[in-house]
Amino acid sequence: MGSGKSESSLREAICRFGRSLFERGLTPGSSGNISLRLDDGGWLVTPTNASLGFLDPARISRLDRDGQLLSGDKPTKEIPLHGALYDSRASARAIVHLHSTHAVAVSMLPEIDPRAVLPPLTPYSLMRAGAVALVPYYRPGDPAVADAIRGLAGQYSSVLLANHGPVVAGEDLEAAVFATEELEETAKLYLLLRNLNPRHLTPAQVQDLVSHFGLTLPEHTHEHGHEH
Repeated sequence: MGSGKSESSLREAICRFGRSLFERGLTPGSSGNISLRLDDGGWLVTPTNASLGFLDPARISRLDRDGQLLSGDKPTKEIPLHGALYDSRASARAIVHLHSTHAVAVSMLPEIDPRAVLPPLTPYSLMRAGAVALVPYYRPGDPAVADAIRGLAGQYSSVLLANHGPVVAGEDLEAAVFATEELEETAKLYLLLRNLNPRHLTPAQVQDLVSHFGLTLPEHTHEHGHEH
């Protein structure tokens, strides 16, 4: 991952963060998956039908740069989803996909803008998760979702799959996990405040965050995010 960490320590980190997400109810049963891109272009990926709460570091799937299984259990069926996000976002080195309740709920609402699912509610929602795009519903594991992700042209690190859940990329695993958690909390805030006409961050306040923290947001986020 360019961080000098050994593969064994990365396997342990996947298990540690997976258990943390599972124990706090952020992805139930055997749902959700995590991947890491390694320096050789290969991946570590959580196995199919594996609960994030009970991962075995030795059984995590190790793939080569072509996506072929080298060791461990059969990988998650969401490989096309992860691959498309890595391909379109050069900075992505880790991806977390969950079925977190509030983010899934927001993905079903009729009023959301697919280019900016959540309005700018808090500074950390923009600093961690950034703008969030909505991708239409596809059957889990459907390779067609990859085309939909690539169609976003790498502008988004956070994507909501309609009726399914969030997919979030980060520069490392911790960043991807924290961004996913921030997205879930922001979705929860949105649902709590829905139809109450809350004060969103103004375009000027969003621009101040962008300038001060060097954020990269799609242009329309500055212009239209406050209109939700």
